[in-house]
Amino acid sequence: MQQVGAKGFADAQLVDPRHLPVPLQSLARRTRINLGHVWILHRKLIVRAVAAGIVLVGAVGLYEARDAVVAGALTVSSLAQGEFARVGFGISEINITGQSLTSEATILKALAIAPNTSTLNFDADGALARIAAIPSVKSASIRKIYPGELSISVVEKVPMARWRIGEATYLVDEEGSPVARDDGSFRDLPLVVGEGAADDAMVMIHVLDRYPSITGGLAALSRIADRRWDLIFYSGLRVQLPENGVAQALQQLDMYQRDDQLLDRDVTVIDLRVAGMVSLKLGDLAVKARAEDAKKSKQVAKGDAEYETATERAAESKPQ
Repeated sequence: MQQVGAKGFADAQLVDPRHLPVPLQSLARRTRINLGHVWILHRKLIVRAVAAGIVLVGAVGLYEARDAVVAGALTVSSLAQGEFARVGFGISEINITGQSLTSEATILKALAIAPNTSTLNFDADGALARIAAIPSVKSASIRKIYPGELSISVVEKVPMARWRIGEATYLVDEEGSPVARDDGSFRDLPLVVGEGAADDAMVMIHVLDRYPSITGGLAALSRIADRRWDLIFYSGLRVQLPENGVAQALQQLDMYQRDDQLLDRDVTVIDLRVAGMVSLKLGDLAVKARAEDAKKSKQVAKGDAEYETATERAAESKPQ
């Protein structure tokens, strides 16, 4: 710094700064100064606004080009799948175990395996969900065995009865839900017939399990108006059960069978719908036998009457 001596101030004059002129700055310089002030004061806000604008422009661009992006992604995915399959990861073997009600064709359709599907890009979760949706399947598991094998294990629902509705017969599970069409392989299962029969069938079947003397020749359970049951036997006998008090009616029927073998008689209908009352409709043989018994009874009664009349006459003819 250069020092100024006293001589330097010899000619100095007092000046009011307010009277000094202000030099004009150029427009560019003033703009730069103003922008600098704005940047210093609002830098964070400016950065956020710019970032938001960039994101918005990118989103609009992606939306406009969405078809091209999707097509490109599908193309890349298809090429990748094909390459995986070609280098040895293509699915060449599928092992399915545990199924008897479910056909292999149904399971293969649920797997949805395309020609270029590989074990690397196979959607096991999606396939598992589709297999679980098959009515006869209770649960399933899928295991990938590299490089190109799938192992599918199936646990099926257990059929508990056969349900005939119209011309079709279905196998139903414990909950009464149809699991598969009956192909004739489950003739040992109870048969229920009629609208709504499957819903309440298992309750009735479990009740009948307590009465083996009744179920020996039982052919089917028939649901009547979705309110009550009829028992249909192979002999053609129909037992009409009440809407309420089924347990009491079955106990009564069991007693008649133990004591009198009622179910083995020539009876076509046993009506138990009225509590405490048993009505029977006889078969042809029983009707004929009763008619013959009635005829014999009349003949015996007539013979007894004639014998008494002849005796009385003989007694009257004797001299007193």
